[in-house]
Amino acid sequence: MAKFKICGLRDLENTVLASNCGAEMLGFVFVSGVRREISLPAARKIMVDYRELVGSNASALVGLFANQSVNFVNRVIDTCGLDYAQLCGDESPEYWDKLNSDVIRQVKVPIGGDFEATNRKTNEEVKAVMGGGAIPILDRMEKGHLGGTGKSFNWKIAANIPAGSKFILAGGLTPSNVAEAISVANPWMVDVSTGVETEGEKDPYKIKSFSNAARGTDN
Repeated sequence: MAKFKICGLRDLENTVLASNCGAEMLGFVFVSGVRREISLPAARKIMVDYRELVGSNASALVGLFANQSVNFVNRVIDTCGLDYAQLCGDESPEYWDKLNSDVIRQVKVPIGGDFEATNRKTNEEVKAVMGGGAIPILDRMEKGHLGGTGKSFNWKIAANIPAGSKFILAGGLTPSNVAEAISVANPWMVDVSTGVETEGEKDPYKIKSFSNAARGTDN
């Protein structure tokens, strides 16, 4: 059974729903100017209310950041009680060490080009991220985007990561393809945002469907 993360949450109802459906992690975007951005006060209220409702069964809370100051990221971590900071910019391992939470580090996988070269480079990046004590999250490289494009990459790239590696698979996952993605790539966890939305908003039916598809797959 694969673990899964629901990302880009902006309201209490879907946060609670995702948790009740078995999401291991819940993601909130603090990157300025992107569509799913949530303000610190709004996020804090959701997280406080969520913890009161769910109690000891609460999922891990993740904040997404990109090229923002350590002081800002730590303020969000401390104010919201985040378990993880997911870094989507150019942050170095030295930056990771200054954060008050565990780290998830994005690894961008290009499409097209030479498969062997992409495979080799991706494996090197994944190894470096894990060596730095962070969890790698593989997402599609898309010019001008930090992630959350709703587009996938060749899952066979992820399939070549050494067995047992703790990595997250993201990019273009949906209720209809996540089982196949898990079967091909064998990730520790899968991540979804666009794939559980309808017209740009989280869709409770799709969250439930994604949960059923991910949890029903032997990993």
